[in-house]
Amino acid sequence: MSESASPSNSGLGSYLRLLRSPGAGALAFWGMVGRFPIAMRSIGCLMLISAVTGSLGDAGTVAAAMLISQGVAAPFLGRLADRHSQRKVLLTTCLGHAVGMTLLLVSIGLELPLWAMVAAAVVTGCTSVSFTGFMRARWAAFVDQSALRTAYAMESMLDDTIFLLGPLLVTVLSSSVYPAGGLVACAILTVTGSIFVALHRRSEPTSVQRAITVPGVWVLMIAYAGMGFLFGAVDVTMIAFAQERSAPGLGGVLLALIAVGSLVAGAVYGAVNWRVPQVRLLAVTTCVLTLSAVPLAFADSLPVMAVLAVVAGVAVSPALIAGSTLLESVAPKGALSEAFSWLNSCGALGIASGTAVGGQLADLATSAHAAWAGAAGGLVALVLSLVGQSVLRRGALAAQPAPEMATAEQ
Repeated sequence: MSESASPSNSGLGSYLRLLRSPGAGALAFWGMVGRFPIAMRSIGCLMLISAVTGSLGDAGTVAAAMLISQGVAAPFLGRLADRHSQRKVLLTTCLGHAVGMTLLLVSIGLELPLWAMVAAAVVTGCTSVSFTGFMRARWAAFVDQSALRTAYAMESMLDDTIFLLGPLLVTVLSSSVYPAGGLVACAILTVTGSIFVALHRRSEPTSVQRAITVPGVWVLMIAYAGMGFLFGAVDVTMIAFAQERSAPGLGGVLLALIAVGSLVAGAVYGAVNWRVPQVRLLAVTTCVLTLSAVPLAFADSLPVMAVLAVVAGVAVSPALIAGSTLLESVAPKGALSEAFSWLNSCGALGIASGTAVGGQLADLATSAHAAWAGAAGGLVALVLSLVGQSVLRRGALAAQPAPEMATAEQ
């Protein structure tokens, strides 16, 4: 752990103390730059391909290929980072990503067959590391345990900010500047962020063993899949609800309100020095997350849904922060890049599944049915957080250094 990064985790001033630590501000900034494209790639792909070919179906196929390949490749890239260092993986993949994005832009611009665009999208996705996971692994290596929740809370707030601003940025670039502008910006941001984070030696995690073999990691992976399913279904709920009220443009506003609720709650949650075990915090936050999805099924007007959207976002960041903090305590310290990559991939798989199921239910019935599907996904996460408490406790104890080792480290 870096001795220079050990601020207290009490009060809103903890964020300022964290960022004042040498190197912390640069790590946070470049980490945000590197993962900004997470909220931009799919939209940029959809907008460019549909503008060039006129086919939204082809655009969706290419975007899906990119996301699926990224979800499959991310854990393996995380494992490589744990074995050979994040620096090597980030520098290598950002070059491969630039090549893949260039191939994608060329294939779209030349209107090559769909298979060529899909192949380029797969290359792009396979060279996209789980930047969110890499950053959390770096904070775990950079700050003391007392400041870790604050660091994870700040990461969650940055994620919320990215998902508020990213879609707006890519839409403006693609529609007002140049159709390919959104994807070009994604490539530049990914390469730039990857290089500067890779050169941040002070936060480079150490390397040892595998994370996928740890039972506690599996518990959190399945819980994250359940939470992701809820997120995907709730997103569909908001869009379908706005369409049912003949105001499709307000669907994005409702989604933004969820992000606002999450952003505010994450800031408060991360600033409080909770004297409650992390396993209990995970159970409480997933319970609130699940319950907050239920009222969405009973909303009868846009103003009511707007209020409920903020409420639905209140437990999002706290649940993710609790999960991240627990993962840091149960996973091998030298395998956090892999562990966080697995967590993010499971969450992404859950979001994709929740979006698909929620979309089918909204088409066949109403937005209320999509909301109920989201609550079901949250229930899975809640059950795992309750049933897996003993596994997570044992994992946290097993991951702690032996007393003589702790004494030697001090």
